[in-house]
Amino acid sequence: MTPQFRRLLTTILLALTAGFAGVGLGKLVFEQSDRQPALHEVIHEELRLTPEQLTRIEGLEADFRVRRQARESEMRAANSELAAAIRDEHADSPRVTAAIGKFHHAMGQLQTDMIQHVFAMRDVLTPEQLETFDETVISALTADSR
Repeated sequence: MTPQFRRLLTTILLALTAGFAGVGLGKLVFEQSDRQPALHEVIHEELRLTPEQLTRIEGLEADFRVRRQARESEMRAANSELAAAIRDEHADSPRVTAAIGKFHHAMGQLQTDMIQHVFAMRDVLTPEQLETFDETVISALTADSR
């Protein structure tokens, strides 16, 4: 195995690892799990939102959905660029590095957007609702470390 191929393989593995980290955060907000309810489920089924809270939360969710789709589109485009660079160059090149950088940037922005979304939803809740909300967030973020 050549040193260039090893670097390319390492780069690809790092990109995949970063992608899996982003998926984990996405699961926090959107996916149902046997271990614990997803944050979305807790908000809509357990917190007993008032009509005003529900309207505000739904507006925040709609705004975030647009941002999330844009970031996911950026990540898909970066992965396409990475695939083309690997196909064309078969080496860890500036094109490969640039595509990975674009992917990491988009994924980092998605994570930032998601955390901002969580805090925006938190601002809508009452102190009593915050207890359940915060427990769900903390539990989801630490689930794999237990």
